[in-house]
Amino acid sequence: MPQHSFLLAQHLYLEVMPYQWTDQTLTVWPHRSLPARGFVWFIGATAVLFTLPLLAQLGSPALWVLLPFLTAAVAAVWYALQRNNRDRAIVETLTLSPTELSLTRTGPKAQVQHWLTNPYWVHLTLHKTAGPVPNYLTLRANGREVELGAFLTEPERIALKADLESQLHKVKQIAYFEQSE
Repeated sequence: MPQHSFLLAQHLYLEVMPYQWTDQTLTVWPHRSLPARGFVWFIGATAVLFTLPLLAQLGSPALWVLLPFLTAAVAAVWYALQRNNRDRAIVETLTLSPTELSLTRTGPKAQVQHWLTNPYWVHLTLHKTAGPVPNYLTLRANGREVELGAFLTEPERIALKADLESQLHKVKQIAYFEQSE
């Protein structure tokens, strides 16, 4: 791949990161490659393709033998995709202010975990190999370490670290200047 094509692909990839900054709030979510419209098309195409073998059996008793199995196969694909969608319903929200950093993780079954600390003492670490996934991103303060964006891909975690470091640096500077006044 030529260098300019790689840079263009990298630029386009970085624009669709599954996280967003609004004011001083970061929202991170898993990438969803199959939107609702794509789900409908995929299930429809799967059902059509699964029924093609039935066309040869029209008017035959074998049709009634095969029909429940093909229906079960389409239902199983439907269930698996819906289950995957529910399991990916994770949102992490990080709110920064000069005096407080708040991280809230809402899990797939509405389980909520909350972490609160002073941003001045936060250390952001990207563990290259010493985590459950490569380039594992953690925040550490007050003797506690929490993960951030473990569901993101490696390039997404690396980009998130750079963005978050920049925001943390700004907040720490604001806190320092407010404290010195």
